[in-house]
Amino acid sequence: MNWQQWEPFYLQILNKMRYDKEKDRESALLLRKLLLENENYILAENIKERIEERVYVFGAGPSLEKKLERREFGGTLISSDGATSALLENGIVPPIIVTDLDGRFEDIKKANDLGAYVVVHAHGDNMDKLKAYVPKLKNVLGTCQTEPLDIVYNFGGFTDGDRAVFLAEELGAKEIFLIGFDFGEIVGKWSKPYLKEHTPIWENKKKKFEIAQTLLEWLKNNGKAKIIKV
Repeated sequence: MNWQQWEPFYLQILNKMRYDKEKDRESALLLRKLLLENENYILAENIKERIEERVYVFGAGPSLEKKLERREFGGTLISSDGATSALLENGIVPPIIVTDLDGRFEDIKKANDLGAYVVVHAHGDNMDKLKAYVPKLKNVLGTCQTEPLDIVYNFGGFTDGDRAVFLAEELGAKEIFLIGFDFGEIVGKWSKPYLKEHTPIWENKKKKFEIAQTLLEWLKNNGKAKIIKV
């Protein structure tokens, strides 16, 4: 998805979520600055080298733990933020993590130290986390939800999970399997470090789920990859 395709979705998101476009832009510029200062960035081509034709994207929904029991994932594994903790607990180090840094950072850092590339997303509400955590990581691909910069990309997508799907599709995946993408009334305990099991969905999260579902449906109908919810 290019910027011209993404911008109408982004404007709808700004309206629905009451986000500040200028803060989003400021965050993207901050991420670029941090990546350049720390010289820890990679480019889309580096991520593309890890994308096989078959990709599994792991969301942090309640069904994730059960799905991890099968352990038969022949392809590239991409974890979205908090799902990284679940994968590590099951002895799996994902080659790629997509995060806005509100998951359990010690697990993201551990996977990064074990070789995972980290796709870090900038938005108006996470500038403090960017400053605190980006310098501690290596092999970071920057993304944003505003117009892209030279080393900060925008592949489309809104939440960590659907952004991971858009990234995989853009970088060459032919089949993308969605695991732990539940979009139900219960939020998975892996979604945030402070959550417990069976946490009822709150209004803001419900809006995010609705946006993610709309975007995934668009990609399913307009993208090149076959998208399968497992």
